[in-house]
Amino acid sequence: MIVCIAEKPSVAKDIARIIGATASHDGYMEGNGYQVTWTFGHLCELKMPEDYTPMWRSWSLTSLPMIPQRFGIRLKDDQGIKKQFAIIERLMQQADSIINCGDAGQEGELIQRWVMQKAGAKCPVKRLWISSMTDEAIREGFATLKDQGEYQSLYMAGLSRAVGDWLLGINCTRLYTIKYGQGSYSQNRQVLSIGRVQTPTLALIVNRQKEIDNFKPEPYWVLATVYRDTTFTATKGRFTSKEEGERAFALIEGKPFTVTNIEKKNGRETPPSLYDLTSLQVDCNKKFGFSAEMTLNIIQQLYEQKLTTYPRVDTTFLPDDVYAKCPQTMNGLFQIKHAGVAPYAELVRPLGGKPLPKSKKVFDSSKVTDHHAIIPTGMIPTALTDLQRKVYDLVARRFIAVFYPDCKFAQTTVLGSVGVDSTNSAGVDSVDAIEFKVTGRTILDAGWRAVYAKDTQTDDDEKKPEEEERTLPPFEKGESGPHQPTLTEKWTTPPKHYTEATLLRAMETAGKLVEDEELRRLMKENGIGRPSTRAAIIETLFKRRYIRKERKNLVATPTGIELIDLIHEDLLKSCELTGIWEKKLRDIEAHKYDAQQFISELKQQVTDIVRDVMCDSSNRRVTVTPEEEEKKKRSKKQ
Repeated sequence: MIVCIAEKPSVAKDIARIIGATASHDGYMEGNGYQVTWTFGHLCELKMPEDYTPMWRSWSLTSLPMIPQRFGIRLKDDQGIKKQFAIIERLMQQADSIINCGDAGQEGELIQRWVMQKAGAKCPVKRLWISSMTDEAIREGFATLKDQGEYQSLYMAGLSRAVGDWLLGINCTRLYTIKYGQGSYSQNRQVLSIGRVQTPTLALIVNRQKEIDNFKPEPYWVLATVYRDTTFTATKGRFTSKEEGERAFALIEGKPFTVTNIEKKNGRETPPSLYDLTSLQVDCNKKFGFSAEMTLNIIQQLYEQKLTTYPRVDTTFLPDDVYAKCPQTMNGLFQIKHAGVAPYAELVRPLGGKPLPKSKKVFDSSKVTDHHAIIPTGMIPTALTDLQRKVYDLVARRFIAVFYPDCKFAQTTVLGSVGVDSTNSAGVDSVDAIEFKVTGRTILDAGWRAVYAKDTQTDDDEKKPEEEERTLPPFEKGESGPHQPTLTEKWTTPPKHYTEATLLRAMETAGKLVEDEELRRLMKENGIGRPSTRAAIIETLFKRRYIRKERKNLVATPTGIELIDLIHEDLLKSCELTGIWEKKLRDIEAHKYDAQQFISELKQQVTDIVRDVMCDSSNRRVTVTPEEEEKKKRSKKQ
């Protein structure tokens, strides 16, 4: 008998239907030589400290660092899990072979490997590796099963991540809670949670908040003038003193404005990249106010409904072999109707009757490892919720847009000046004038922007004012006439609070401000966390009451601020150092780094952190923000 194990019951039922295992039993399906069973996500977890020795049950500084000689796993303490595991264990003990049908990613590999280890499975194991849950993809996957050994490095990377998080999280959480927390552990002391990714993420929010709190606004003055109903701005930039601005204003007041130069050039704007999980979460937060966790849950639902491909991805590319399937996907989008309206038919129509363009910015097998970018499968959705429809619409339009031509535009820059010719004391002519500039952009061919109609903001960065579409009246070089100058006082503004959208981008680039899409793509290897875990990290910071939300803004609580102020070890709160760890984990997956070396380094680092904190002779304590107080603050803000 061949035992197939999936990550959840709904996936198992789809697989069972395809392979002919149609007889239902308690905890599994059977038929056609297969038994198909399932987990509920993680059934197993790494053992807790007290599982290794009773001495580690109580929280005390003398027991730190806790470093097991050998890490072990245990079943989660849940009756439903124990019942399902007993079924899995019995099936696996009797199996001739096993097919691992877990989610095709690092976490999915870890979940099923641990279950097989705990169940004592001894038979050969194959791996089902698919990027969508369509019937066709499942059939293709079973026709091309892989040997489990091919995914050993994926498992080792997942195991290293879990062990690393245990070593750092459990040791440092106990260390900081005992050393700096209020009260005693026996009195239900507030736990000061420390994590490999959550602490540097919190540091990002705290540091940004300090910049805002310490910001002192300063005045500046902007000189502009209106000529022929068009506002020109002085190229000199801002004036730091009112007197300087007034001198410039006096120089041009009452004197004619002259157009000195007109420059016209045509440009192109390429379609935005396909979605990876982070960019989808960013857009959903910006456009709909969805949290990162909500977006992940919705796109996971769409994947399980066979409507989109595997969501927990960090690439925006498709492999070359997907190109042949794209016309079929496009045809599926053409047929979709919501309430009798076909939202994509008129967008797909211009692409029909000819081969779809194949761009290297979309299809590049070298940029794809386990899974490709998130795209529709071409299956026609039915009965989507409003939230699901919004997310699906983003994915569908982005897929259509990448096959559209570039957006073509004409950009016009007009320079003008106001001033007087004068003769200095040496009798030499000089020009004392103020130069002004205005830029306009006219769309010549909307190209891919037609897919978005009025919704043209598709990148995560706010559009700069000079990039907005603005048609200028026709000007001629040398023309001159009256104008109305203005000197406007403005104030410098503080940095913006992080939103979930901007925080996700910061986590992706280890805290560096990166606007260029290509550079951001190169920095992903050193980002903190993985696309699939970043939403959970942000939710953890909320649950720990280290941050709160004010409208879309993420604001650190006093507890969060004090905790980061307390931590002097850069290793715990530096995004850059955490990004280096993340790179090593990726290298383990790619056979470029040794997992044992990663764990050995982390053991030494944890030992050093414990020693350094132990040596702190101060009597500092973190003030815990009570939950009720936080609720009051949130309600006042709302």
